[in-house]
Amino acid sequence: MAGKYEVFADDEGGFRFRLKASNGDIVATSQNYKTKTSVLRGIDVLRKNAETDKVTDLTVAPS
Repeated sequence: MAGKYEVFADDEGGFRFRLKASNGDIVATSQNYKTKTSVLRGIDVLRKNAETDKVTDLTVAPS
C-alpha cells in the first residue's frame, strides 16, 4: 500500500493534512489552513514539488 494524505480539522478551527507512510507512520504534518479548499491546494503543491529529484544538503560546506 502506498502512503496517503489525511485531511483533518485542527484545534484552531482550521484544517491540516498529514502524510502517512504505508506502515502508518506520520511523515509530515502541514501548517494550518483556513479553508478545506486551501488545504487541498496545499496537498497538490506538495505532490507537484515532490516530483523533483533535487536534494540540497545543508550539512555540507560549499566548496
